[in-house]
Parts: sequence; structure tokens; C-alpha cells
Amino acid sequence: MQIKTWLVALVAMCVSSMALADDYYVDITNNTGYTIVYMHVSPGNSKSWEEDVLGNDVLMDGDTQRVTLTGYNSPYFDVRLIDEDEDSYTFWNVDVSTQDLVVTLDNLD
Repeated sequence: MQIKTWLVALVAMCVSSMALADDYYVDITNNTGYTIVYMHVSPGNSKSWEEDVLGNDVLMDGDTQRVTLTGYNSPYFDVRLIDEDEDSYTFWNVDVSTQDLVVTLDNLD
């Protein structure tokens, strides 16, 4: 009986550890020729944009910003950037575990 209890506890620990959220990051490089003033990153299944991850900072042309995404169960995210002229650049369903982003004028919405 003691072995059965131990086995049940071990299986429960394994199942609960599989459900834990992961941390991800994505490097975003601005090659638009404009300053990026807002950067929103939301889970790919979200219906709305999360808060601006730049806060009071900006992403100057030619610079790269690493965005750390903590506590998510999937590496798929939507990314929207808005530049100083209020032009937007949107990337849908980006697998941040395998892909970083380089934003150019070709990505203009």
C-alpha cells in the first residue's frame, strides 16, 4: 500500500510540473528608420493587447530590445509595435522560442 501511495504522489508531481508555465524571450530589432514608442506583446490566443512593454523607454532605429515573457504556457505571441508617426507593425503568432523579429518598413500594417 505504501508503494502505491508513493507512486500516486510521483505521478501527481510529474503531471503538475508539466503544467507549469515557462519563461520565453524575444529580441526585437528596429530597422524602420523611425523610433518605436510602443511595443505590445500578447499571447497568441489573446483577444486584446497587453500593456506597453517599453514603458517610458523607446526603441531607436537600429537598436534591439529583449522582451522577457514570464509565466506563459505557449511560445506563440502576437507583437504590435507603433512608431513615432503612429504607424503600426503587427506580427501574428510568432514562435518566440525559435524566432526573433527584425522590424522594417516592409512590415508596416
